[in-house]
Amino acid sequence: MKKLFLLLFLAITTTSFAQNKINIESGNFDFLKDQTEVNVQFKFENPLFQADNYTEAQYLERRKTETLAKKGGESWKEWDEEWQKHKESVFFDKFIEGINGKAKKIKFSKGASAKYTLILDTKWIYAGWTGFVTQPAKLSSELIFVETENPSKVLAKVQGDKIEGIGSKGSYRMEYGRISAAYEKTGKELGKAIKDALK
Repeated sequence: MKKLFLLLFLAITTTSFAQNKINIESGNFDFLKDQTEVNVQFKFENPLFQADNYTEAQYLERRKTETLAKKGGESWKEWDEEWQKHKESVFFDKFIEGINGKAKKIKFSKGASAKYTLILDTKWIYAGWTGFVTQPAKLSSELIFVETENPSKVLAKVQGDKIEGIGSKGSYRMEYGRISAAYEKTGKELGKAIKDALK
């Protein structure tokens, strides 16, 4: 039995490391060398959900049906309100918290009057679960650096590939908490990549 648990742990750990990837698709971070601040924009337009690639509407409808059957209308209302709040601000705030914790010399913030803008475009979300074993949420995103005054000028394009939400101090009990952790982890991974590139 001990061997079985060890194999399970190793499989989960190996998968975690394999999927926490920041891949530079084009460009590099040289343009950030003399910068102290970068503006950040958040895009959450038609991301796909779960292994089945549901639309957000499909994902929410399934979640609604499940919640109404198990807990009733009041619980669904509370869940939906939390989901909207996280989608509108918490996910974004957690990403910024993560990147600022690692990038150090450059401050990333929304609405900043900066020469460059980072666009965080959410592409795919896996919500994970909690139970005897917790499965972290995963996030795939496109991270694009552009000139603020000329957004068509792309300086670097980065892919966040199935980044797992691990190492966050937030709550993993509900989906939006686990997903928030994946945004924070994505920020940390990008911040670390920038810091390493600018040494």
